[in-house]
Amino acid sequence: MVDSATPRTADPSAPAVAVAFSGGLDSTALLHAVTRAVTGQRVVALHVHHGLLPQADDWVRQCERVASGLGAGFQCTRLGGRPGPGESVEAWARAGRHRALHDMAVAAGADLLLLAHHRRDQAETFLLQALRGAGVAGLAGMPRAQWRGGVCWARPWLAHPREAIRAYAEQHALTWIEDPSNADTRLARNRLREALWPAFAAGEPGLAQAARWAQEAHALAAEVAAQDLSSLGHAQRLDLPALWLLSPARRSNALRAWLAAHVPAPASLVERLLTEWRPGATQSWPAPGGELHAWRDGLHWQPRAVHPSKPTPLDLSRLGHHPQPGWGGAWCVEPSERGIAAARLARLTQRPREGGEQFQRAPGSVPRSLKKACQEAGVPPWRRDGPVLLDETGALIAVAGLGMDARAFASQDERGLSLRWVEDSALPQSEGDGVAGA
Repeated sequence: MVDSATPRTADPSAPAVAVAFSGGLDSTALLHAVTRAVTGQRVVALHVHHGLLPQADDWVRQCERVASGLGAGFQCTRLGGRPGPGESVEAWARAGRHRALHDMAVAAGADLLLLAHHRRDQAETFLLQALRGAGVAGLAGMPRAQWRGGVCWARPWLAHPREAIRAYAEQHALTWIEDPSNADTRLARNRLREALWPAFAAGEPGLAQAARWAQEAHALAAEVAAQDLSSLGHAQRLDLPALWLLSPARRSNALRAWLAAHVPAPASLVERLLTEWRPGATQSWPAPGGELHAWRDGLHWQPRAVHPSKPTPLDLSRLGHHPQPGWGGAWCVEPSERGIAAARLARLTQRPREGGEQFQRAPGSVPRSLKKACQEAGVPPWRRDGPVLLDETGALIAVAGLGMDARAFASQDERGLSLRWVEDSALPQSEGDGVAGA
């Protein structure tokens, strides 16, 4: 039985400490230890119902009883859906679990989330990643602490052997859930435990130490990449000739770091970029969620977008930022001494480029076809589809990447507003919530 504990008193306004609580041996011991160690703060047990096994409903009830008996709060999230085509159950469950734990921690007012991973978990992760041919980032395994989306994911027992955790649980007569899926050898980690771990068990401390060395190497590689990328361009464009002046190892390291800001790039994609790019060539490579383009000796990331095929009405008469779903960007409306009358911007039509449109860059200049105007302005080929803005008479108002058509400018005595197109990739990005290994 779980130790009966006197319900703890805590300041309800104080930040909470969250514990990822599956109900198994490790997380039960951790929750017990945390509720005994933490004073003056709420402890909240977070449980994820994966919906994969018939016993899962019973586990929720048992976990809630255990948490209550220890004086901890309890929250549970049930995952919806199922793995997609070609997606492993492990990857689907892990991604869903990460999202659920993060969201529950935030909802509970906790900026610290404790996980019960131990030394054997770290050693197994290192071995699994090595067998998959992972690089330093994969071999680094699970960090002891890592901030993600405003929450610190911490593993206080990462250096402790599992035998010590079991001894603690037995000493305090704790009871826990035995998950039958832990014996399912269709799952990669279970196959490793069944077939390989007996031979590697004696080397557990060494494997865990190797993961720590990999973490240091990964941190050093990140520092070097940051230094190199500071002189190789910016998030929207990577200077490829300058990249090629680096040594092969630093070149690969910097490229992987630049790609990581945009897309989870497989090693095969990095290898293709390093071997296929040619100076001056216009090239494209498919990538998860979009495409990479080499153009004018720069590497560019273009997220996959589904442009609306039909014209849509649009009101841009108000100042501010106006996102355009499907177009990968937004119109920014700002006050301007030379712009377009606000009344004219209230009844616009937005559509893709159709061909035949002409654009006038400045008053007195000669209107040019959109193709030539884009070429002169240096608009990349994959960004020339639009959107295009027309007023209610069908006159061209603005084009993404080119700006406002000079023929649409308001007269000198009219108050005008300026239109500016901003790509999504140029906007500040929020922190990701994924956490490896949890």
